[in-house]
Formats: sequence, structure tokens, C-alpha cells
Amino acid sequence: MTETQLPVRWGPPPPGPLARLAAWVRGLAGAPTRLVERLGELPVALRSSPLAAPYVDAERDGDQRRAGVAAMAAAEAGIVAEQWWAADLWAHRAMWHFERAEMALQATRAARRIGDLRVAGGDPTSARRYYAEAISEARDLGAEREEGLAANGMGRAELELGNVTAARKLARIAFDLLERSGAPAYEIAAARDLRGTEQSVTASSPPEDA
Repeated sequence: MTETQLPVRWGPPPPGPLARLAAWVRGLAGAPTRLVERLGELPVALRSSPLAAPYVDAERDGDQRRAGVAAMAAAEAGIVAEQWWAADLWAHRAMWHFERAEMALQATRAARRIGDLRVAGGDPTSARRYYAEAISEARDLGAEREEGLAANGMGRAELELGNVTAARKLARIAFDLLERSGAPAYEIAAARDLRGTEQSVTASSPPEDA
């Protein structure tokens, strides 16, 4: 099975027996079993990639901004190559570094891109969580274009799940936001196309009383 085939296993490899035992012992001692404020080690499969070099340098220097930018560049490369697992890990690292660098817009964009790649990787259900986060953060920032892109992404996820009416409503919101923010024509067109989905789907359906 290639990486572009489903299912995609998100996140780092599962912990080994020793790591599970250590977590169990910490739990008995009343200590947290997970350090949520700490970024885990970069998996060997990613560290050996040529894309990792600028990221490793920035992380070693403690430069959160540069590490976030490098991780996001690696994530985008993974999306283009349809290497969903690698792209997902890189995007999560980018989001983590951007948050700590107080680069809120970039962190919001990273959350949206995680949603995008999970839809592309065949997991629209988990994608919705990241789109929702991006929509909320973008609204707080007043970033209408980013909010519109996240709303359109959420709409695509809903469409993949068969929720056509929800998809159309989200696309209408996205269209308004993108048009108002002066977004590129192709982004507005994508929202317009999704907005018309319900009409095209139901046009060939027989009347309910037929």
C-alpha cells in the first residue's frame, strides 16, 4: 500500500512497550502522562529528508519563527507530493512553532492546511476539527480571507461526508468573505463552484411526490 492509498495513519508511530510502561508509571505517581507543551522528536523518516535541514538548524538555534517557516515549507512540499503523513507532521510542527512565536495568522493558516491535506488524504471527518479552529482564530484576528478559505475547506469536508446542504451554506459564507476581502479570483471561483453543488446534485432527482 502506497502513502496515497487509504487508510492514512496520522501522527507519529505508536509508542513502544517501554514508553507505554513509563507513561503507566507516571500515571500511578499522579504525574501527567503527556507533556502537551513539549514538541516531540522529529521522526527519523523526516529528519533524513533534505527538507529537514533548514528546520533542524532553526530548531537548534531556538528560532521559532524560522522553524515554523521551514516546517510549513516542508508540509507544502509533502502536500504537492501527496505524502499525507509527512505533510501532516510537518504542518503540526509549523503550527506549534508559529504559536510560540506569536504568529497567530501563520498558525491559523497551518491549521487550515492540515484540514486541506486531511480531506485530500481521505479523512474529512478529522479535517473538520482543524477547519473549525482556523475559522474561529481567523474571525478573532479579523482575517476575512483566511476565514473564507477555512469555511470553504470545511464545506468541501462536509460535501465529502454527504452533507450537501451544510456544504452549500459554508460555501456561501466563504464566497462572501473571500469576495469582500479581495481574494484572488480562483479562490472566489472555488467557493462559487461549491455553493452551486446542491443545485447540481438535486437537479436530476425526481420530485418528492413523484
